[in-house]
Amino acid sequence: MKFSKHLKGKKLLILGGNPETGILVKKANKLGVYTIVIDPNPIAPAKIHARKQYEIDGFDIPRLIQVAKDESIDGILVGVADILVPSYLQLCTALNLPCYATEKIIEALTRKDGFKKTIKDYEIEGIPSFKLDKNLNTFDLKKIIYPVMVKPVDNGAGVGMTLCYDKEELVSGVKFAIDNSIKGLFLVEKYMPSDDIFAYYTFNNGEIYLSAIADRITTKKQGKTSPVCIAELYPSKYTDQYFNFIHPAITDMFRGLGIKNGILNIQFFVEGNNFYAYDPGFRLQGAAPDIVINAINGFDHRKMLINFALTGSMGVEDLAEQNDYRFRGKRACTLWILLKSGIIKNIYGLKELRDDPSVIYIVQRFKEGDRVMESMLGNERQVLARIYVVTDSIKELLSKIGDIQTKLSVIDEDGNNMIFDFFDTSSLIK
Repeated sequence: MKFSKHLKGKKLLILGGNPETGILVKKANKLGVYTIVIDPNPIAPAKIHARKQYEIDGFDIPRLIQVAKDESIDGILVGVADILVPSYLQLCTALNLPCYATEKIIEALTRKDGFKKTIKDYEIEGIPSFKLDKNLNTFDLKKIIYPVMVKPVDNGAGVGMTLCYDKEELVSGVKFAIDNSIKGLFLVEKYMPSDDIFAYYTFNNGEIYLSAIADRITTKKQGKTSPVCIAELYPSKYTDQYFNFIHPAITDMFRGLGIKNGILNIQFFVEGNNFYAYDPGFRLQGAAPDIVINAINGFDHRKMLINFALTGSMGVEDLAEQNDYRFRGKRACTLWILLKSGIIKNIYGLKELRDDPSVIYIVQRFKEGDRVMESMLGNERQVLARIYVVTDSIKELLSKIGDIQTKLSVIDEDGNNMIFDFFDTSSLIK
């Protein structure tokens, strides 16, 4: 993998300041890039690593354009937030800078309503849904078969989602979804207590590569909120099935949308031989499959996107040789450590785990003294850390997961354990 030697000193404007975006900022810094992070939160975690920062809303396009001109920006990137991808496109277009997105792509792959229409055009199944608008027409309400999941059309990470078992819960869920939607729009879909996977793609100069496919294990213990992931296992047990039956239609859709460069994640529910596509993300993922991909296959999506933003090229010539969605026979897992609400007094085990050779990376989102709010529960904001593990076999992986869960604990001010749920590996033991 070759990256331009001319990146040093170039200025990169990065939209979003959450902890996961901090990894992107640090990568750019190591390449000698001058990083500027935009986030309205003055203490946004990614700002710690940036050379410069601004407290500006990511939707304030006129102010962002002025900042870009004042700073003589050479490139722009969005972090891990779907809602900022449209801003990314607007800024790149206004400043004539490289952009991997188009309006057609954004409509299809960052807005849930646009995605449902697009996959239908390519005969890809989506989650069964029910027609309903904010007027809650009685005729439409009578057609709904419970339980259903209500979600905003333009938000992610579980934000604004509610599992509803009756009309009263549905009415409340609709209001909650609208309050968390920029467009004020929502979807009502069949609740899917099914197996859950994701497929992660790399696009390089018009070529399409399936780079990872994993099983998503979610906790169902948080009532009527969206099930939050607690583990991702690579490669998925559905790898062959997906590649043979779904991958061809998905790649046809990508070509039809005109995708040339970038990275994309799409999640699917699986029931028997049926795959139901949902929740695409045409940007870096908070779950960061790229960390595992880089550790096993040796190419770094963050560096590729930085190179693209500043040169118009992903900077790779041998991706076909490096890319292996089967992970060269290795097994990997991302453990999501979810917290209950409260104030964190002590975190035990994370420091020790950083020295474990099987633990390739840890993204820590909370520190001692931080408060986990009730409003954070039921979405990805309750994640203490994501722990990335790579081993040579499933036996080693299961052993390592057990070891990690034994060593890790988080205690609140009253001495209570704050870890909400651990991944139960017994389902994988044959």
